Amino acid sequence: MNATSDHGPQAFFRDMRGAFSQTLQGPASAAGIDATLQQAWDSFDGNVAIQCEGQPPIACHKGCPSCCSLRVGVLAPEVFMIAVYVRAITPTLQSHGIDLIARIRAGDEATRGLSEVDRVKLNRRCAYIEQGVCLIHRVRPLACRGHASYDKRACVEAAAGRADEVPFSGPHQLVRSLVQSALQAALRERDLAWGTYEFNHALVLALDDMQAPADWLAGADPLAAAAIDAEQREAMAAWFDELTSP
Repeated sequence: MNATSDHGPQAFFRDMRGAFSQTLQGPASAAGIDATLQQAWDSFDGNVAIQCEGQPPIACHKGCPSCCSLRVGVLAPEVFMIAVYVRAITPTLQSHGIDLIARIRAGDEATRGLSEVDRVKLNRRCAYIEQGVCLIHRVRPLACRGHASYDKRACVEAAAGRADEVPFSGPHQLVRSLVQSALQAALRERDLAWGTYEFNHALVLALDDMQAPADWLAGADPLAAAAIDAEQREAMAAWFDELTSP
């Protein structure tokens, strides 16, 4: 599936939503959700590679966490997968003196409710970064995957509050938006909570409630307290319906 195809982004959205819906067929299950999320990541990676042909090289690289003070919006399936991953790596990290769950809680306490501008001003180190490396890189959210810059220095200056403009990669942002929106539309079709949540707050909720994934699969919204788009969801739903129409 190609976001650069002749019939454009709207057709890509429809095709991607249909592919997600196909994967989600049958009784809602954790395995089905995980497969759909992997499908989203694979589609993002493949289409970004196509979209970036002929573009300048991305400056992002291992050891550069300049953008990691930004607020991250995530979907429920991402939260639940990351919660499982964090629990799995916790013993190994603790053996190296890293208490990741405590870091996540501290980050949530420090930033919960802050605006995007206030978060940047706080300049707080991301809970998931250790010596410049993302501890959850394998399962990082679409929001992180789609945030890429052409200029490392501009990112550093912006993180320090000395610059307002960063030359972000348009292809990364476009593909991330289309894939995430298509996934949200497919979740909505299944009557699953499909909104966007603040990452740290939502992850704390999931880590504190082992029943949360099952409740979500049953149609509840155990992450509602961390929602950051509640006021926009009606408009988003109408937009999804419009994009889906022939």
